[in-house]
Amino acid sequence: MTVSLTNSKAVYQGIRDAGVRSISALPETWLVYLLQMADDDPHMQLVEVAKEEEAIGIAAGSYFAGDKHILLMQNHGFLAAINGIVSLAQLYRIPLCMLVAHRGHWGEPYPWHTRGGIVTEEVLRALGIPFEYARDPHKVGKQIKEALTFAHSSLGPVALLLSRDLMED
Repeated sequence: MTVSLTNSKAVYQGIRDAGVRSISALPETWLVYLLQMADDDPHMQLVEVAKEEEAIGIAAGSYFAGDKHILLMQNHGFLAAINGIVSLAQLYRIPLCMLVAHRGHWGEPYPWHTRGGIVTEEVLRALGIPFEYARDPHKVGKQIKEALTFAHSSLGPVALLLSRDLMED
């Protein structure tokens, strides 16, 4: 498996074009280039967290400060952050725009990712969180902007699932 630098650049440019100036993330293989780009960008604040649930609080604080914020996480991280999503973001109607590396789906070679991949869509649906798949580097920028807009207009979490087609060469 090789992470696509070219497509990661398209994702990062989409984040920048959407007016985002802060990102919270826990390091993950598919996110490696995105985190490097954010760390190298003097106009972006990258907050690396130890647990994804911390990122929910950071995103809430960014929202209340008037900043556009994106959460980067793997789907297992999304599953680990459900308490914060439900008891903070959904309860208090706080927009969350989550870009979720959708591991454990078709073509996944690593068994430790498969359970999370299998249940991600079901959990998103059960929580009433709207989601889309990002598969095309030529469309991902528009999808990020639309996801961020929808999170703010619906005052709740939304997820853009970063697919294997997008994130791997």
